[in-house]
Amino acid sequence: MIRPVTLIDAMKAAIAGALVRALLPGLLALACLIAGARLPARAAEPVPAAWAGALAGEPGWAAYRTRFVAASGRVVDTGNGGISHSEGQGYGMLLAVAAGDREAFERIWGWTRANLMVRDDQLLAWRWEPDRRPGVADMNDAADGDILVAWALVEAADAWGEPAHRMAARRVAVELGRKLILARAPGGPLLLPGVAGFSAEERADGPVVNLSYWIFPAFPRLAAVAPEFPWAGLGRSGQRLLAQARFGTAGLPVEWTALHAARSGPPRPAEGFPPHFAYNALRIPLYLAMAGIRERALYAPFLALWSQSEGGLPLVDVESGRTTERLAETGYAAIPALAACAVQGTPVPRALRAVRAESEHYYPATLHLLALAGLATRFPECVLR
Repeated sequence: MIRPVTLIDAMKAAIAGALVRALLPGLLALACLIAGARLPARAAEPVPAAWAGALAGEPGWAAYRTRFVAASGRVVDTGNGGISHSEGQGYGMLLAVAAGDREAFERIWGWTRANLMVRDDQLLAWRWEPDRRPGVADMNDAADGDILVAWALVEAADAWGEPAHRMAARRVAVELGRKLILARAPGGPLLLPGVAGFSAEERADGPVVNLSYWIFPAFPRLAAVAPEFPWAGLGRSGQRLLAQARFGTAGLPVEWTALHAARSGPPRPAEGFPPHFAYNALRIPLYLAMAGIRERALYAPFLALWSQSEGGLPLVDVESGRTTERLAETGYAAIPALAACAVQGTPVPRALRAVRAESEHYYPATLHLLALAGLATRFPECVLR
């Protein structure tokens, strides 16, 4: 008679399977080495950096917290009508961990959980407006906000030994992986900007992506809590797309890029969006550098543009080549300085070590603090003492 499978049997089988999956890659590699075979070459993945404490003692964080983080934990976008969004909450949480400020982190996370995690899944509604009731103005999510919040939770879990934060990070990362990562896309995994509105089924020129949503330093950290998704492949595909999605005489990326799954051809600016290198795209070289990526070719169009940035960083209409705006606030200048450090080893000027959160808007102050954290974790040799 066949003996019924018991719960203990099932547990033994699950444990055995997990051990095999964990050990098999190493055993195969060892077998190849013993046989004298060469493993196939593979691009190096960014190694997670020690994020917690990266901004310890940074006076700019205290000014930032005072000006942009309300007592409730809401991070206020002062340059955008005082709204809040999942991206800003994620940045605030991430910077709080870097500053070692657990009280601020828990406050920001508490507001985020109560006010933005109101969808019927584990992702975040992306936009909240102070003069609306209810405050959520758009129930769609934004992939960059989801990623930032999940990443910050991973860092907090490690920094303060809080398993609840690790579990929350996994819940967001798994939902994101299921709904926003196109794992089998030609050329490697793709990241949809949101659950609704960007897929090939919804748009004739889709899928549409936003390369500034590829937060390269976050991917190795999310792999630690949701290893079933292709985070490393997503990082590689983002770099490949960045090399391909260059438009106009300056060869710059735009905010929204159409990949035209229905027909072959290179990426192109998405229909219905201005063909601009603008506020979002500024973050692309920032995230490359924060991940420790040094490949000069990826930074080349940005460095070329910034060599002519007297009067502020230019934003560009890639079709006409016209500069649409110049960003003169000091925080923006930290990004070219970090990029020049990453590819050329250029020391960062002392003037850029001071974050002017008391006089600048939320966005440049945020980018400035992120750049300083990137310097501390990846390129301390570029900091002038």
